[in-house]
Amino acid sequence: MNDHVTDPATEAFVTHRDLLFTVAYEILGSAADAEDVLQEAWLRWVEVDLAQVRDQRAYLVQITTRQALNRLRARKRLKEAYVGPWLPEPLLTAPDVAEDVELSENLSLALMFILETLSPTERAVFVLREVFDIGYDDIAAAIGKSPAAARQIAHRARRHVDARQPRTPVSPEETRATLDSFQRALETGDLQGLVEVLAPDVVFVSDGGGLKLAAPRPVVGTDKVLRYMAGSLHKAGGTFTSEATTVNGNPGLILRLDGVIDGVLAFRVENARVTGLYYVRNPEKLTRVESETPLTSR
Repeated sequence: MNDHVTDPATEAFVTHRDLLFTVAYEILGSAADAEDVLQEAWLRWVEVDLAQVRDQRAYLVQITTRQALNRLRARKRLKEAYVGPWLPEPLLTAPDVAEDVELSENLSLALMFILETLSPTERAVFVLREVFDIGYDDIAAAIGKSPAAARQIAHRARRHVDARQPRTPVSPEETRATLDSFQRALETGDLQGLVEVLAPDVVFVSDGGGLKLAAPRPVVGTDKVLRYMAGSLHKAGGTFTSEATTVNGNPGLILRLDGVIDGVLAFRVENARVTGLYYVRNPEKLTRVESETPLTSR
């Protein structure tokens, strides 16, 4: 698309493109799939009679949601055959995403991992309502159900998520301080330092997609997590380094082995302790961690 946008359909799509990408990514957890959804949404948008559209933003979100839902349902069988846990594709994000507390919380790999346990429709409704504050009438139009049904699905999805991740407000400063302690302990091999920063019931989830070594299921508990991490570092050999970054609007680490990106580590922090570690090693999911991806809820 060129710099001189004159076509109204193109202008509207370009104006809302970052929002539409964020909607699709939140529903799918994959940047590549989100880009494909935007292409499909664009093809449908250019066929629309704009004179009949009351709210272009809402209509574009509806189209995008329908395409994302179709893709999510079709991908269900692929995920069932996936080797080990499936984590979302991590994205390097700009400071403005981190500054939007509500958006960054909903974009966290910790929450998006939980969203994988919802049905496709529940996930779409949760995302539209909780992340983007879309009204129930517009959600109903996007999923092909009544507003009352959309409201019921939203409440059910909210209860499901809350049962798996009670929301404890954590300031960015507390999160960063906890991660700094973790990073120092990791780089210096300070076992006691790691014990002090990890919660007793910490959960470690790793995603290698069958292409890289990863735990076949979540590892739970400080001792087991430390043993697994130590064993993995020993098997890898070479020199590990870590770089603080912002992943999905939240503090994270890029880990390199002999200078080459090995994976991205995201965290869940509660009460100044790390309660969740999410390590994405699948190289097919590491294409968006060296340049920022614009995300927005507006």
